Amino acid sequence: MSNTRDSRSLSPHIALIPSAGMGHLLPFLRITSMLLSRNCTVTLITAESTVSAVESSYISSFLSQHPQVKHVDIQPIQLHSNPTSNDPLFLQFESISRSFQLLSPALSSSSPPLSAIFTHLSMASIITPIAAELGVPSYLVSSTSTKFLCLMAYHPVLIADPDKLGNSSTELTIPGLTPFPISSIPSPFKNPDNIFTRSILVPNARALSKAKGIIVNSFDCFEPETLEAINNGRVLEHSLPPVLPIGPLESYEIKKEKSHYMTWLDNQPEESVVYVNFGGRTTMSNHQIRELSKGLERSGYRFLLVLKCSEVDEEDKDDLKDLVGDSFLERTRNKGMVVKGWVSQQEILEHPSIGAFVNHCGWNSVMEAARRGIPMVAWPQIGDQRVNAEIVKNAGLGIWESKWGLGLQAELVCGEEIEKKIKEVMENEKLREMAKKVGDEARKYTNIGGRSEKVLKELVEFLQK
Repeated sequence: MSNTRDSRSLSPHIALIPSAGMGHLLPFLRITSMLLSRNCTVTLITAESTVSAVESSYISSFLSQHPQVKHVDIQPIQLHSNPTSNDPLFLQFESISRSFQLLSPALSSSSPPLSAIFTHLSMASIITPIAAELGVPSYLVSSTSTKFLCLMAYHPVLIADPDKLGNSSTELTIPGLTPFPISSIPSPFKNPDNIFTRSILVPNARALSKAKGIIVNSFDCFEPETLEAINNGRVLEHSLPPVLPIGPLESYEIKKEKSHYMTWLDNQPEESVVYVNFGGRTTMSNHQIRELSKGLERSGYRFLLVLKCSEVDEEDKDDLKDLVGDSFLERTRNKGMVVKGWVSQQEILEHPSIGAFVNHCGWNSVMEAARRGIPMVAWPQIGDQRVNAEIVKNAGLGIWESKWGLGLQAELVCGEEIEKKIKEVMENEKLREMAKKVGDEARKYTNIGGRSEKVLKELVEFLQK
């Protein structure tokens, strides 16, 4: 008789490896928390130096509140410049990528032995060979919508036939999916020589098939057509592993002093506040910030406006009065609050005083709003956000004015237009009811016995064997 323990009593040991940036880090911390609550052993592998101070702060805070997490700090090979890109996130991604190629010895000596590696989609080409070498399954974590994931997965087919993305095309068709308007496709996808396309998009798209599964922060009734098509092999037959929807991801408890903006929200009536935040990677021109401020003031509604003026927090030097003006702050001090910098968004969206969300449609933000059924004004700016905005609209979570442009070069959206959209999202009862239904469905999916909860439970049970 064997004297080893019954394997059913062993908890799976999972290594989680996020990529650069808060938008990639947060889903990993949430998944880590969800795995811990399901009795998994977890090792979190992060880069010692981060792009922003807030990343370092979140990692430190999370580890101090979850002491059972094993932590491996990797010292990235420093790249101070790149001949084709000085984007701080891109440089950090490149340095992390090179550093993680040295991971094998640390992972192979893990105790207990690893059951699986979870890494970000953008690390697929680097981590899947390491996992194969170690003889453990690798799972990829997507931080975008499932529909945009399909676009990324299909990209090698597109670059093999340039006419599909040619200037004469008005939409792009991918098998099994509603067509994508060409205006929603990020420009790097159309240029095979772009640094992002060449070094991140193409190699990782080609590596997807080597993973055991792709974990998505979504749920069946939010993206029904897409999840059905991708898991039935209609997007790329025999080329993709199972896509595992476990969203909306659970938030983990944050133990800290109450922020001044949360204290302010405590004093506002239920569903009375318009929350405005365009995320950590989106910067607006000062002229557009002034028009946004004007629209908020003209709407007459209470508001919490979060501003970020630089991609790197250490470089964000502008004062609030320079951005919105002293007189605006004075005129609206009894109606609103303006905050500069990073905030705990999930905590804000879970507050009962929040009535609407004006946002860029980063996927983390979309799922955080869906979790609570908060109606959105979608105002996409970069990357996947136009695709995400269309999903928000079709799912009944909010409204999207597709004429509003993208990024710093976009045509100015005037305060009067912004005012109209804010009033619509706050006063259209049918829209608000539809958004609440999305929230009800999201909770059904993540509660015990719900489809998303079952997917995660089955994954953990599989790794336990």
